[in-house]
Amino acid sequence: MKRLYLRKISALLMMCVLLITALAGCGKKAENVSDNAATEAPTATEEALTPTEAPAATEAAGPYYSADASVESVVTDAAGKGMVGNWGLGNEYEIQALLTKYNQPTTYLSQAFDMDGFDDDSILLASAMTYNELGLVKNSYDGGYGYGDGVKYIDMNDEGVAMLEDNIFTTGKFAKENPETVKAFIYASMKGWAYACANPDEAAQIVYKYGSSVSADHQAYMAGEVKKLVETDMTGAAVTNYGNMDDTAMQQTLDLAKKYIKLDDSAAADKLQTLTLDDIRDTSFFTAAAASDGKFTPEKKDVSIQLKWLPQAQFMGYYVALDKGYYSEAGLNVKIVPGGGDIGETTAVYTGQVDFGVTWVSNLIAAKAGGMDLVEVTQVYQRSGLVLVYKINK
Repeated sequence: MKRLYLRKISALLMMCVLLITALAGCGKKAENVSDNAATEAPTATEEALTPTEAPAATEAAGPYYSADASVESVVTDAAGKGMVGNWGLGNEYEIQALLTKYNQPTTYLSQAFDMDGFDDDSILLASAMTYNELGLVKNSYDGGYGYGDGVKYIDMNDEGVAMLEDNIFTTGKFAKENPETVKAFIYASMKGWAYACANPDEAAQIVYKYGSSVSADHQAYMAGEVKKLVETDMTGAAVTNYGNMDDTAMQQTLDLAKKYIKLDDSAAADKLQTLTLDDIRDTSFFTAAAASDGKFTPEKKDVSIQLKWLPQAQFMGYYVALDKGYYSEAGLNVKIVPGGGDIGETTAVYTGQVDFGVTWVSNLIAAKAGGMDLVEVTQVYQRSGLVLVYKINK
């Protein structure tokens, strides 16, 4: 009888110990993936004594990041794990500038042209264009991953490391020998871009008609996002002068290019450091085209433009100009050449395979330093469309 009584007392004591341990565990906050310094939250008793005090930590527990995590904490964590991704096609310099800003190594994972690596968590902080991959990550239409508001992103413009992207360029020789052709092409192209931005849904349908590489739903999403890049500058201010080559944005792009572009040829590397804005652009053609009445006498009527990628709303202004007859009104017969694969737009223009090209300014800078006689004549995108997307705990 005495043994039975002792066993009951022991069991009761054990249950008390377990209960106290469990309650103590509930009062602790789990360590967040983006913050190595876990913070202990107040216990129930402490909260009762100080009801007006907020919890010390704002990071939410979970495998990803808190919705209110700072950019620095996200970048530092993902970079520390070696899980920042980029394609390495000419906009990796923005990623490297961002990593440098937060005192991280400038290395990154090679990212595929889909978002599967982001989806399966092999990349925590993935590169995405606002008008393309970001839409696929967020949306649930054909080809989308459907994360909705379960993701956030870091904008290169907001971080002060943005570089300009899609422009129109040609060779210095072609521009000198065919000034009326260049002005006519700029005029009609910018007229196409103005219409596309005013009517993005129709522009998306036009691109789709010309052999879209993506679904109609994604094409419509892209058109709306591309419109923002054409009509908004790096500071968030509205742009109405389509195609303007803003000095500040172009100088920032050139400065970052000089810092992060690495060229194997020593002569090209030296040349890169001496480049000025006047070496990579000529504003006279754009100024003349903008001031014209739309009447031109092109020296060369049959011209072509090489795109960076397959038909999509990224290039909707050119397809609209073609479809609406703006090129023919300017006296031109234009062929739009899709990109993709091993096609290099700078090489295609430099070697005379095409007359005009679309490229990121960084690619033009690198090609110019390498000896290609290329010159930008119009800046279509006024801000960077590159972001780094990451998942948040929900």
